[in-house]
Amino acid sequence: MSRSFIAAAAQMGPIWRDEPRSSAVARMMEMMREAHARGAELVVFPELALTTFFPRWLLEGDELERWFETEMPSAETRPLFELSAELGIGFHLGYAERTPEGRHFNTAITVDRAGTIIGTYRKIHLPGHREHEDWRPFQHLEKRYFEKGDLGFPVFDGFGGKLGMCICNDRRWPETWRMLGLGGAELVLLGYNTPLQYPPAPEHDHLQYFHNELSVQAGCYQNGLWAIAVAKAGREEGCDLIGGSMIVAPTGEILARAAGVEDEVITARIDLERCSEIRRNVFNFSQHRQPEEYGLLVTR
Repeated sequence: MSRSFIAAAAQMGPIWRDEPRSSAVARMMEMMREAHARGAELVVFPELALTTFFPRWLLEGDELERWFETEMPSAETRPLFELSAELGIGFHLGYAERTPEGRHFNTAITVDRAGTIIGTYRKIHLPGHREHEDWRPFQHLEKRYFEKGDLGFPVFDGFGGKLGMCICNDRRWPETWRMLGLGGAELVLLGYNTPLQYPPAPEHDHLQYFHNELSVQAGCYQNGLWAIAVAKAGREEGCDLIGGSMIVAPTGEILARAAGVEDEVITARIDLERCSEIRRNVFNFSQHRQPEEYGLLVTR
């Protein structure tokens, strides 16, 4: 299999609280067709791509559970898998997962060109808070609704190379990228729902796009890998979410960037052989890392 292929980032605009999953899936199918028409073999959708970003509200009982998927594919998402197999294009999808044991995770999967799930990741760096805080203009209750992911940072085979995943806040942590890099990942797929406003430190609001790009570009360069980072964006239920979806090379260069905050497909050619440009040189792990000096990283 060729290690060079066209990939797409499929940014999504707002999803409304009463918008059915079938609507979100129909939008994704339209963008999958557009990505395929551009020659893409892989299309990446955002975090929690099937619903609005429900952690902005305090929810209980059935009102909370309705946001979670109990199987994948489900009746609502199966058309996306079927189209994937029909067109021969893989995809990455983020969603809220409830396991058969009743556990709750912020989850992402990668699906190959035959419509088969080949990788699963559960978000580890959960942002926000656990209890309702009246002073906030909107809540960010991921710590209340989700458990910390229990799968680590898996790296798996796909699309001619080694793939990894992370979700939203994970991208801000250098440990995420280094774990994926040490695992041999050549391409990282990630979705995000990132508010433009950050109530605990509003003086940083104007930096949200910058910090998004900084995190992904640094992760790619320092680990010699590609990344496709995809937003759910726009004004969703009174909360502004950043766009800025991008495809980033192992050199840290942004090769494609979304222009707006609505549904939008961007594409770039991914050549996994380019990872060696970095890994043979400055970030040659075997020659230049000094792990014996890094004990504080894992010492509480």
